[in-house]
Amino acid sequence: MKYISIVLLSTLILSCGGAKVDQSTVLNPTNPKGVKGSVLPETTVVETEDKVGVTASKLKGNTLPEDVEKIMTFLTSDKLQGRDTGGEGIAMAADYIQNVFENNDIAPYFLSYRDTLENYSDGVAYNVVGFLPGTDDKLKNEFVLIGAHYDHIGLISGDSNDKIANGANDNASGTTTVLEFAKYFGKHKNNKRSIIFALFTAEEKGLVGSKHLAKKLKTENIDLYAMLNFEMVGVPMVDKDHSLYLTGYELSNLAEVSNGYAHKNLVGFLPKAKEFNLFRRSDNAPFHDEFNVPSQTYSSFDFTNFGEYHKVGDEASLMDYEFMATIVNESVPMLKGIINSPVKEVKYN
Repeated sequence: MKYISIVLLSTLILSCGGAKVDQSTVLNPTNPKGVKGSVLPETTVVETEDKVGVTASKLKGNTLPEDVEKIMTFLTSDKLQGRDTGGEGIAMAADYIQNVFENNDIAPYFLSYRDTLENYSDGVAYNVVGFLPGTDDKLKNEFVLIGAHYDHIGLISGDSNDKIANGANDNASGTTTVLEFAKYFGKHKNNKRSIIFALFTAEEKGLVGSKHLAKKLKTENIDLYAMLNFEMVGVPMVDKDHSLYLTGYELSNLAEVSNGYAHKNLVGFLPKAKEFNLFRRSDNAPFHDEFNVPSQTYSSFDFTNFGEYHKVGDEASLMDYEFMATIVNESVPMLKGIINSPVKEVKYN
């Protein structure tokens, strides 16, 4: 996330980024390119080697900690140089994300997976946007967007041994979570509404990538039901009776709906999130601004459980993969319920 200055146990916290439109053309949602293959049984495990040489377990319907670890290890590796927008490292991350989409029957939403920002001043920048058409003749014309930002802040002043801000919690954790959702829905295709999976660039520059995509999708006049964003979900909260909090908690009934489908108290309220207006500081905000539909962020960063925000110490070794896998598995029923409900039950108050 982008910077916010606060004082709380001498720590810093978050924020985020926007930009312009490329000319790529939207695919016909009823006949997207690249959707292929058959659904494997829910318990089938397939081992595949991706284009960058990382072997990934494809466990259907049940994410394991080692599945999470494999994605996180690549996204936070030093060769990606902190995934700074416009750099060679983030391009490698985009290749990896695209490969996960391709291997799991997620089509490009546009003609290319890469939604390029025009006139970005420091290199080429692009969101990576995938699409899974809905299975219901009526509901497939409504969209749920599941997103996270995949950029981080690159090289910074660290110490003599390390200058790479690898961005494990911020936000390889959210990116990994969204990719696990894409793997699940891509294989089962049990989504009545259509799903857009969006990994945003330039969040750290001021929500640049999500502003760009929100405006672009608005010009396409899509029927967006909800935007569900995942940010900093790599470590559990401290002394809470819920696993995630929701930014803009009081603005909608999303937490209530989420917990109903999760069959547990998965999502709760974090007073600090309201105090520091985190609703405006992640990639949900541009979709709220453009569409005025429920657009909120799930997070487990509670201002006390992670001291390496925007530091070189935000490393994969500090992440709790058991927790992350549990979040994915407990969120899948929540997402399925929202995506498949016969009416739009998530509403702003």
